[in-house]
Amino acid sequence: MDSLTDILKDKLKEKGFKLTPQRRATLDVVFGNKGKHLNTEEIYGFVKEKCPEIGLATVYRTLQLLEEMELVSKINLDDGCIRYEFNTHDDDHQHHHLICQSCGKIIEVELDLLDQLEQEIENTYKFKVIDHKVKFFGICSKCS
Repeated sequence: MDSLTDILKDKLKEKGFKLTPQRRATLDVVFGNKGKHLNTEEIYGFVKEKCPEIGLATVYRTLQLLEEMELVSKINLDDGCIRYEFNTHDDDHQHHHLICQSCGKIIEVELDLLDQLEQEIENTYKFKVIDHKVKFFGICSKCS
């Protein structure tokens, strides 16, 4: 976790910001909840346990800053709220999500089988694909 702190400090310093306890606590919550896709209010609830004086607006601003620094990714799972996850992507593409329409469970899919489709799009339409986001909606094994 110290290397994460060092990365955060360096990135904040590059942008002229400091590593405040609130920023550190917000990143710790997102990092500590990998795979959970928390929304802003959920993150705020966890951060408030560590920093009782923090306000919701501070968490919103911190998440926006962390997203700009590419430490967290904002995801929209079509459920009416924006969610965040720690950015662990080693390449330029986001992973895909399976969303159970019965219980709301979200499963991450690390496989990316769209490379051939991207290449075909680039060749046919002369369009450089930078990223894609895929969401599959269905019923998970526990609900079926």
